[in-house]
Amino acid sequence: MAEFIGAEFPQFRRVMDSLPGPIQRFDLFRYLAVYRLGGFYFDLDVFLARSLKPLLDCQCVFAFEELTISAFLRQKHGMDWELANYGFGAAPGNPFLGAIIDNCVRAVNEPHWAAQVMQGIPRPFRQLFVAPFMTGPGMVSRTLAENPDLTNDVTILFPDDVCDERTWHQFGNFGVHAQEGSWRPKTGYVRRRLANLWEARVRRRLLRESLSRGKTRAVPRGTEVRGQTSEVRHQTLV
Repeated sequence: MAEFIGAEFPQFRRVMDSLPGPIQRFDLFRYLAVYRLGGFYFDLDVFLARSLKPLLDCQCVFAFEELTISAFLRQKHGMDWELANYGFGAAPGNPFLGAIIDNCVRAVNEPHWAAQVMQGIPRPFRQLFVAPFMTGPGMVSRTLAENPDLTNDVTILFPDDVCDERTWHQFGNFGVHAQEGSWRPKTGYVRRRLANLWEARVRRRLLRESLSRGKTRAVPRGTEVRGQTSEVRHQTLV
């Protein structure tokens, strides 16, 4: 990682060093690597069941993760679901991936902005959600919600029923994520247990809301951005 950043993105050394934990650095690295080289990234606990060949003509591919507990995504953007970052693919220089990288940098420089997406999460439990919402699925999902003009070439692998938990954490019908979660912070048993109970209760309540929206979801779309606006937005990647 250090060699790659030094050779390809030396301007990101400070950001990498400023991220609070290893998983955040791994997140940013995966975005930078695919942005520069193109191709697919997968966590080590993703098991593929078939060839990815049908996806090779896509400009950018992400998978549906799960219904979100983020009040920010639900209330401000009307988005009750999240994208996964355990596996994704993109062509080199993909604008949507570039916007994700820009937001990771912004999260370091503007902590209050980054914390917005954790609205509704009790303070004693927020440490457990910092990584997912700072550089992980929460950040990827926020980027999608706030940049509809960059999503015209983004393909999302949705399940048939987003409200069915048995379909979550799957890379379409290509593979499955085992969710080993070795990155999770080591916290006391009582705190972790209370956080799990809180999350389970919130998910049950929010599921009723999501069920009222139906089984399917769509990618927010906008007018494609060209020229100077796109160049300015991603100038940190040049």
